[in-house]
Amino acid sequence: MGSMSNHNSDQLFIGIDGGGTKCRARLVSINEKLLGTGIGGPSNPLHGQAQTKASILQAVEMALTEAGLPNSEASNLIVGIGLAGVNLPSLFDVMNNWHHPFKQMHLTTDLHIACLGAHNRDQGAVMIAGTGSCGYSYVKNKATIIGAHGFPFGDKGSGAWMGLEAVKAVLLASDNLGPYSLLSDLIGNHLQAKGVMIVDRMGAAKASDYAQLARFVLDAADAKDEVAEKIVREGANYMSAVAEKLWETEPSRMSLIGGLSERLTPWLKPSVAASLSAPINQPEFGAIYYAKQQEKLLVC
Repeated sequence: MGSMSNHNSDQLFIGIDGGGTKCRARLVSINEKLLGTGIGGPSNPLHGQAQTKASILQAVEMALTEAGLPNSEASNLIVGIGLAGVNLPSLFDVMNNWHHPFKQMHLTTDLHIACLGAHNRDQGAVMIAGTGSCGYSYVKNKATIIGAHGFPFGDKGSGAWMGLEAVKAVLLASDNLGPYSLLSDLIGNHLQAKGVMIVDRMGAAKASDYAQLARFVLDAADAKDEVAEKIVREGANYMSAVAEKLWETEPSRMSLIGGLSERLTPWLKPSVAASLSAPINQPEFGAIYYAKQQEKLLVC
C-alpha cells in the first residue's frame, strides 16, 4: 500500500480500536512512522456513549503526549475509528454525528478494522476471542458477520462467556448439585466469596468483569479439571464452527485475534487451527488503513 500526495507530508493520522474493555490509539505520520500510542477506558457505545467519547479523547491525548505534541494538535488529525457496538445502525448514527475535535473522522466497526489490520488488505476474515467473540469476513465488498450478539445474549467462546459459565458451575457445586472443580477455589479466592456471596459480588458485574475470570477457567482446563475442560471445549467448538462458516465466504486468509486467541487455539479443531494465519498488524493499523482509504490516499 502506498500513499498519494493529496495531503501535505506532515499530515498525521491516528487509528483507534475501541472495545468493551479498553480503547487503543496509534499516532502515525503519513508514511506510517509510529509517533505515539495511547490507551483509554471502555469504548462500546452500547454501554455508554459519553464514556466512549471520553475514552477516545483520553487515548488520543495520551498518544499526542507521547509524541511530544500538545492536545490542541487533535484538530489537525485525520482519525480512523473502529468501535464495538456500531454494527447497530442507531449507535453508528449517534457516534458518526459526534461533534468531535478532529480534522476528519472516519467511523467503522471494530470488526472491519481488525480484518483490515490482520491482512493489510481489504479481503480476509477474522475471528475475535476477547471480552466478546464473533466472526467476520470481508470478501468482494461484502461483509459477513457471525455472532456479535453481545454478552450475555451470545459471545460464546469469549472471556465474558467463560467467566459466566464458570460462576454458574461454581454455584452449582456450592449447592452439591454439580461436581467439585478447581474453579471453586480459584474463583472463590479471586472474589473473596463463596456460595450466595458470589452472586452478591457479581450482581452488577459487566462483561469485562466476567472476562477477568476466563484465565482461571483456562488454567484449570490446562490442569485437566473436567468442569473447566468442558467449558473451554464448548467455547472452542463454537469458534471452530464459526471458522468453518467464514471459510464458506472464500476469504484469502483468516486470523484469530483477541486476548484469548493464543490460549484458545490449541482447543480448536486441528483442521481449523491449521488453517489460521497470524495477523499482520493490530486493529489500530487497520483503522489507519481505513482512514486513508476513505481519504482516497491508498494506492492498491
